[in-house]
Amino acid sequence: MATSPHTTRHGTAARLAQFGESVFSEISRLAARHNAVNLGQGFPDFDGPEFVKDAAIRAIRDGHNQYAPMTGIPALRETIAGRFHAETGLSIDPDQWVTVTCGCTEAIAATLVGLTNPGDEVIVLEPFYDSYPACLAMTDAIPRFLPIRPPDFRLDVDALRAMVNERTRFIMVNTPHNPCGKVFSRDELDSIADIAIEHDLIVVMDEVYDRLVFEGEHIYMASRPGMAERTISLRSLGKTFSLTGWKIGWAVAPPHLTAGIRSAHQFFTFAVGTPFQHATIAALEAPQSYFDTFTSEYRARRDLLCTALADVGFDVYTPAGTYFVLADHTRFGFADDVQFCRHLASEVGVAAIPPSAFYHDPAEGRDLVRFAF
Repeated sequence: MATSPHTTRHGTAARLAQFGESVFSEISRLAARHNAVNLGQGFPDFDGPEFVKDAAIRAIRDGHNQYAPMTGIPALRETIAGRFHAETGLSIDPDQWVTVTCGCTEAIAATLVGLTNPGDEVIVLEPFYDSYPACLAMTDAIPRFLPIRPPDFRLDVDALRAMVNERTRFIMVNTPHNPCGKVFSRDELDSIADIAIEHDLIVVMDEVYDRLVFEGEHIYMASRPGMAERTISLRSLGKTFSLTGWKIGWAVAPPHLTAGIRSAHQFFTFAVGTPFQHATIAALEAPQSYFDTFTSEYRARRDLLCTALADVGFDVYTPAGTYFVLADHTRFGFADDVQFCRHLASEVGVAAIPPSAFYHDPAEGRDLVRFAF
């Protein structure tokens, strides 16, 4: 049997070695070993709607099974452009503005790899989706982390402004926010827009939970005055239609930014599953009643979980959006969030995620735990 040489010349690239195996994998193994209820991972426990699955089946049977165009099938890009117009009031050319990607995670990676250079600085609000720093590590751009903290996770605009310098290129904003469930206010987004315009920055908007808002309103950054030409809007199918395994996402950006995104996308995945692109058209054309029911059902789940957590002694930060809730576990006496989540999975039979993985400084998240509903 051949063996792998164990030398310092071979192994994970240094830029990614710092990330190692995620704690999510460990918690998932513990959950499986102890048959725990999984309230950790960010996917639903029910299937997507029949009308979308039927559209995928039809597309397969109709022979839509070969490579799609690199940018996405034209009909889907037109549908995305139409939805973007309804949301923002902006009329865009789908050939120049819309790129279909392998989920929103690839859209994030293609944006950062295609549009940053070594030494560029990217401001990342934390807690953050854990792919952000890994994608930035692939580019040799420099992340600058700005915490938003409980109980209200409000943006410190003065701190944001103070972080900007001549090397700053992007501000990354996730709203509604994973993991804290915050929906950024109009005032907060307008403050970000003012800073972006003043310093000639691009704002990357990760908006995969845009249809899952319980309180407040999701504001589309591209609709703000002066921001259409400096906003990259990233979305996906999976969260809104409970079809996370299809990995359909998209980026909407002005042509001068789309060019960079596509330059990376063509060498990452080139094309995205053709029948699923056809089915995504049916999904995006769903009646408003689908989205109303979707939000109502998740609101009921949120309320049930938040009440239950409060009843057993957690300090709960009720989310305004997404399907995640953060809670403070300190009254239970554990050293940190990882120890607490290991105990939950092995002794209580409930899997949750330790949020320290979402912070540059793990100490920022050690008192918290994230549940998914």
